Amino acid sequence: MTYEEVLQQIHALHRFKKVPGLAHLRTLLHTLGDPQDYLRFVHVAGTNGKGSTSTMIAAMLQHSGFRTGLFTSPFVVDFRERFQLNGRMIPRKELVRTAQAVLPPLMEMEHRGEDLSEFEAVTALGLYWFAQKKCDVVVLEVGLGGRLDATNVIAAPLCAVITHISYDHTEILGSTLTEIAGEKCGILKEGCDVVCAPGQDPEALAVIRRTAKERHCRLTEADASLLHVTAETLSGTAMQYRGQPLQMRLLGDYQVVNASSALACMEVLHQYHGFSGISAKGCADGLAAVRMPARFEIFSGSPLTVVDGAHNPDGAQALAACLRRYLPNRRLVALSGMCADKDTAQFVRTLAPLFFGAVMVPLQNPRGMRPRELASLWQRERVLTQMASSPCTGLELARQLAGPDGAVIMCGSLYLAGEVRPLLTGPLL
Repeated sequence: MTYEEVLQQIHALHRFKKVPGLAHLRTLLHTLGDPQDYLRFVHVAGTNGKGSTSTMIAAMLQHSGFRTGLFTSPFVVDFRERFQLNGRMIPRKELVRTAQAVLPPLMEMEHRGEDLSEFEAVTALGLYWFAQKKCDVVVLEVGLGGRLDATNVIAAPLCAVITHISYDHTEILGSTLTEIAGEKCGILKEGCDVVCAPGQDPEALAVIRRTAKERHCRLTEADASLLHVTAETLSGTAMQYRGQPLQMRLLGDYQVVNASSALACMEVLHQYHGFSGISAKGCADGLAAVRMPARFEIFSGSPLTVVDGAHNPDGAQALAACLRRYLPNRRLVALSGMCADKDTAQFVRTLAPLFFGAVMVPLQNPRGMRPRELASLWQRERVLTQMASSPCTGLELARQLAGPDGAVIMCGSLYLAGEVRPLLTGPLL
């Protein structure tokens, strides 16, 4: 089996199962020796910020001397981004070997009518590989929701982290914050520690508090006031946490919130779970080492290009705040493509007042919205709109519209970010 054949076999699986539930995945994992039972986890759920928060926690654990696995989704450029050990992606040969153990029993189950989704296959691959690599701890990012997410096959984690909760995937998770938060809180297991991001909507926070109490979980509500920003430039953010100087290359208030959650998780692990190796230096070094593709990622050039994976109204608000703060008085041109199952109208309404123009490109994804339909939303907000046949031609058109002193802002989808990033010269940060 080649690497390409592995990817083809995984991507051939359905995105969603016919029958919801984790029973089939548990059967597969049992066949593989229940690798999840040999691992310790930090489990991270939320609407926005869970990828950044997971990466921060993993980096700080790694730089504190722990053999750390990181499982994230979706990937931006390379499928192997999903599985990392001490900051390095799984080698292709190891992914093939892992797949040769995991995929045959999975396909046998498929033939018996026990269907598994693509994400369940990916989760099984990750858990098996992390167990084989004998990780001290694995930071496990939820894919969608929490209660029925494939990652929720694990027993009680050392710590469950709930990042900011807002509206997304409402057709699956529910139409109210109470319903959505209830699904996210499905990762809270009896007696585990819980860290909640600061600034939660009161409706979501009430669900987190109630669920933690019902399941006898110790709840730590991260305190954003402990993390003080001392300086900001396009090169990054300087901060102090309990008097300790910190530096990160990430920008935006939302990344400061994510860092608050990650640091609170580190304190919980140190204080209650025997991670005595966690140190102020390890946390500082880890945070400074974090790189996050497509999170207000600035690329050099004339004009500047920003790649941001914001794809829902909450993400649009965070992106808008960053644009006002870091790129004021510039002619901004959006390069955008979106999935049709998102709240595209609200996304555009939030961002449109900041933009001179917008260039629409098609997504290489079956859920992609037609560029003409997306363009009509921007036109409704009186933004100059054009369409291009590909990200490459769209980028050139957007650069022309922005001019040398402007900026091109790629936004709307992580899928598009994965296509655009290889076209750019290199990160400014």
